[in-house]
Amino acid sequence: MSFKKKKFTLPPIIKTLDKPPSSPSQPPLPPLPKPPRTTHLAPLPTLTLTPTSNHTNLLHFLNSHLTKIQPLTPQKLLHFFKTRLHHHPHYSHYDFHIFNWVSTIDSFRHDHQTFEWMARTLAITNRLEELALLLQFMSTNPCPCSEGIFSCPRIEPIFQFCINGYCKAGKLDDALLAFECMRKLIDGRPSVVVYNVLINGCVKCGEHAKAIGVYDRMLKDRVKPDVFTFNILINSYCRNNMFESALELFREMREKGCSPNVVSFNTLIKGFFTERKFEEGVKMVYEMIDLGCEISSVTCEILVDGLCKEGQASEACGLLIDFTRKGVLPRKFDSFGLVDMLCKKRMADRASEVLIELWNNGNIPSSICCTTLIEGLRNSGRIDEAFELLERMLKENTVPDIMTFNCLLQELCNAGRTFDANRLRLLASSKGLDVDEMTYSILVSGCIREGKRKEGETLVDEMLDKEFIPDLDTYNRFMDELSKPRSSAQHCAKFVRR
Repeated sequence: MSFKKKKFTLPPIIKTLDKPPSSPSQPPLPPLPKPPRTTHLAPLPTLTLTPTSNHTNLLHFLNSHLTKIQPLTPQKLLHFFKTRLHHHPHYSHYDFHIFNWVSTIDSFRHDHQTFEWMARTLAITNRLEELALLLQFMSTNPCPCSEGIFSCPRIEPIFQFCINGYCKAGKLDDALLAFECMRKLIDGRPSVVVYNVLINGCVKCGEHAKAIGVYDRMLKDRVKPDVFTFNILINSYCRNNMFESALELFREMREKGCSPNVVSFNTLIKGFFTERKFEEGVKMVYEMIDLGCEISSVTCEILVDGLCKEGQASEACGLLIDFTRKGVLPRKFDSFGLVDMLCKKRMADRASEVLIELWNNGNIPSSICCTTLIEGLRNSGRIDEAFELLERMLKENTVPDIMTFNCLLQELCNAGRTFDANRLRLLASSKGLDVDEMTYSILVSGCIREGKRKEGETLVDEMLDKEFIPDLDTYNRFMDELSKPRSSAQHCAKFVRR
């Protein structure tokens, strides 16, 4: 669609209402077009865009709420749009038609407030053809506040929003036309923000050459690029397998006095890893630290994922430990990915070492990270370490899932440590874990196995209070087993299954 080829024409006024408008200076309402086809996007500026065939009701609605407003001003029209039309389930999609109609009133003139409202509404609802007409109308009917030697200061933000809307819809040609139209209306050169929106739109649409063309135009206009400009282009070079060009632009960035941020470094680190230059990628991380640029959770994830995929898990562990000792590891970084990978490779001991080191230095692990390590330690036969980890979790108010909890309790009871298992149960309950029937069955089984009648009877009474025992017969069977001499492990297992 070309702004130059399409002329903006106002809708003809060819039909009047049965009752005349309240003011002779205000023209009658126009005939209504066929309801426009709309695209539902989220979030919409209206509750619904479902069209209605009852145009008479719409004319009555407008006559009741709009034609009686005297005098009609842009502020009052905007109030009508926001409070009366915006959320109406049947009439909201006629907003641009009404916008055009009021333009024909001799005493009325749109300003940047109504322009901005209409532009944003059309862009959000993906009515891009109408948006092109609106921008053309703005270019031929300037805002009243631009009657002096300076243009309206809101013109550029309005066009910026529209350009972004065109880019999101993949209509780069329309975005470029809107940009050229904006250049003619504003004072001076476009801001770096508008250029960034356009460059980013080109990159998102896979048009790297057009992005570079806009950047060259930006330099020609003597608009100084900022860190966002360079980050967008560095990312585009990396996505198009032009890593050397990305490095060259990074050097140019620093030569121009623009300090890189964490996004700049993360993009290049990922590029180094894609090029299998792991040593250079790690060096860049330490360069970040030396420059005082804080590494982010994304930085750590790039390092861990890249090194682990190459079988360098030990190097990844060493980096994280070094970062936490230097005090630069982000507090929100979750080592779940590394812990999970190490446990799958039967390296739960190494995973435990890393997690405890990070934990001791203030990097609190997530619940899923801890439970994954507990499962890894349990499967490796490291019950003592798993017990200590779960106990520390509970003491620091990190509650595990009931399945992991019950599995560890079963291992402790099998190892003759029912007392420790029950202590964990009491601690977990105080921290908000809802223990279930299986938890008590495991503990009672352990008491039966170890001949701890008194402790077992207390647990059975609690089960009865919690209605975990369905009938008196089951209760009596529990008590009978506890009163017998120490049972075999096989017998206890059969009893628990019953």
